[in-house]
Amino acid sequence: MNSTNAPSIIQHAQLALQMTPHSTTFVPRTARFVACGISTGGKGSISVFELSNGEVKTVFESSSVRPHGIKCSTMGASSVATKHHLAVGDFGGYLSILDVGERGGQEVYAAQAGGGQIINAIDGVGGGGTSSSGSGRYGAPELATAGKDGLVRVYDPRVSDAVATLSPADGSTSRDCWAVAFGNSYNDQERSVCAGYDNGDIKLFDLKMGGKIRWETNCSNGVTSVQFDRPDIEMNKLVVTTLESRFHVYDMRTQHPKEGFSHLTEKAHRSTVWLAKHLPQNRDIYATCGGNGGLNIYKYHNPISRTGKHAEDGAPVGVMGNVELLNSRIISTQPIVSFDWSPDKDGLAVMAALDQTVRVQLVTKLDKY
Repeated sequence: MNSTNAPSIIQHAQLALQMTPHSTTFVPRTARFVACGISTGGKGSISVFELSNGEVKTVFESSSVRPHGIKCSTMGASSVATKHHLAVGDFGGYLSILDVGERGGQEVYAAQAGGGQIINAIDGVGGGGTSSSGSGRYGAPELATAGKDGLVRVYDPRVSDAVATLSPADGSTSRDCWAVAFGNSYNDQERSVCAGYDNGDIKLFDLKMGGKIRWETNCSNGVTSVQFDRPDIEMNKLVVTTLESRFHVYDMRTQHPKEGFSHLTEKAHRSTVWLAKHLPQNRDIYATCGGNGGLNIYKYHNPISRTGKHAEDGAPVGVMGNVELLNSRIISTQPIVSFDWSPDKDGLAVMAALDQTVRVQLVTKLDKY
């Protein structure tokens, strides 16, 4: 890491909350962001903040917007018409969509999506809107939930029931599903869902093929998050974070019939790597957040040629590049469990830590990379 020209990680604001936050999300095309979590009474809590003239102002707060604490959230399936619709998953197994605009967190959609058990993760795509995880220009608006019951459920908010339920192969033991992400949504027909499980399994489901498992592997440690570098392009790169201080980068452009996708593994944070989030303005830059309260910024460098020939059968195989640590900083004494880049302002980020705080960070010089 060359510290001379490294991006600077600057704290803009730190907000103490009356809840334990589990998720932070920017509202696209606005100066607002949302923090969700669980109140001391076990209810779902939500706070909406706005950046104004260098300050952070509270728009509204509710300590009981849901009967159960909120575990995860996404704006990924919001369209231009529904840009204030935040989808959340809670500890009671419910998927809800809340209007965090003028309606003050009022519920506009609800579904039992976790079999009565916690929804660990959620992601959204489609609907023609732009989300903080990239862009959702193609296809119907859809939400995917990862449940403790081991199932991934896909919902179209325009209908009441799940449009797909994705599970491991018949006869296999159901594992706790910890992570989920959409990808490969580069037209109105193609769409995939990647899921990560507590035993280290990673499964790629092809929704165009009715949820058939296209690829699966095991990375030895529980999968805490998965994210494609862009959900609305042909699959390019996938970052998977895990327990035991590791994250994995997969080249998703070339799939070998037997070896699958090429990948590299890195150690980081000296603790659980809770998540990775790609910068919307540059898909080769991503942040990782650790159980040590640390924030790392990485740059992926592509090789000269991304495709080679397998040594044994001569079939095309992916060639990995390398990752460069641009900068790192300890932000909190507690784990950072949520992180979101602004889709509108390069380098602006919001994060939540288990010390009951939300922090707004600025990462500078990213345009130089």
